[in-house]
Amino acid sequence: MIQVEVLKSSLIELNNEIIELRASLDLEKMKADIRDLDEKILEDGFWNDNQKAQKIVQEASSLKEKVKSIEDVKTQYEDLNILLELSIEEKDEASLSDVKTGIEELEKTIKALKLQTLLDGEYDKNNAILSIHSGAGGLDAQDWAEMLMRMYVRWCERRGFKVNILDILSDTEGGIKSVTMMIKGDYAYGYLKSEKGVHRLVRISPFDSSGKRHTSFASIDVMPDISDDIDIVINPNDIRVDTYRASGAGGQHINKTDSAIRLTHIPTGIVVQCQNERSQHSNKATAMKMLMAKLIELKELENKEKIEDLQGNYNQIAWGSQIRSYVFHPYTMAKDHRTNLEIGNINSVMDGDIDAFINEYLKKGAVSK
Repeated sequence: MIQVEVLKSSLIELNNEIIELRASLDLEKMKADIRDLDEKILEDGFWNDNQKAQKIVQEASSLKEKVKSIEDVKTQYEDLNILLELSIEEKDEASLSDVKTGIEELEKTIKALKLQTLLDGEYDKNNAILSIHSGAGGLDAQDWAEMLMRMYVRWCERRGFKVNILDILSDTEGGIKSVTMMIKGDYAYGYLKSEKGVHRLVRISPFDSSGKRHTSFASIDVMPDISDDIDIVINPNDIRVDTYRASGAGGQHINKTDSAIRLTHIPTGIVVQCQNERSQHSNKATAMKMLMAKLIELKELENKEKIEDLQGNYNQIAWGSQIRSYVFHPYTMAKDHRTNLEIGNINSVMDGDIDAFINEYLKKGAVSK
């Protein structure tokens, strides 16, 4: 028997959360911004500067989508209230069950919208470029890097994000030495920036016949996909361009031409590479965007005003400071060392269920601001 008073109490709590959410997102300001943008779109000559126009249209579309999400939450709440009243009047247990399910779904939606309020960084809404590099440890480390790649691909599938492999270096014996993936979806970078750092695996090695426990490491690097209208000046003389033959699947053309591109920013030592396209020109364009993203990040870290001021080797991730451990033996647990969050269901985590880690990281970041 579903308790009516519990459902009423849950709906009251949800209403309070919706009021708080509307206030924190400043719904009225968003609506005013939409009106201003719509007026600009209707101005004569708006499309004369196509690049600027596209940016305004995208901004308006994004704001409208966000407002709709908030309004939809309010509508769902009101519908659940009406359904609850009818269910009580008609003493319909099945309808009460529907109200309970609806409340649970609405709680998840509000939680997701609340989380988006924490994603207020300049590039948080952008697509993400995620790279995985295996550490020392041979096959074990390479296998671990491939396991992490699968974990992030599964996470993307859960969210409806698209994944495109930009560059991958596999090993004939097993696993991968490195991979770079473009992840396309709203707030992909905002969510995945929490994954940057060293990830440690502890397990009985499937490659060790003696059945000993091994520790393996892999590093994750995450950067935003920078839009083409970002104005960054990079001296062409500071970039070394190397071409090489793309590896792996890709068809007859990609395997017979030096279409892959490696760019080295000489002053900082930053290296990026791309081989996913058949065209060398396309690979170079993508690699340049990756390079710009890393240089912007480095510029912000060093509080520099110009890219030209950056010098020295770019060591982004320190191997001695892992952010998360994944233990398969003698017990099973995944633990984030920044938030101390522990999850015992390691198989679920490796299947892409990492939202709890991401959420805790974002919440901690919001508190420390």
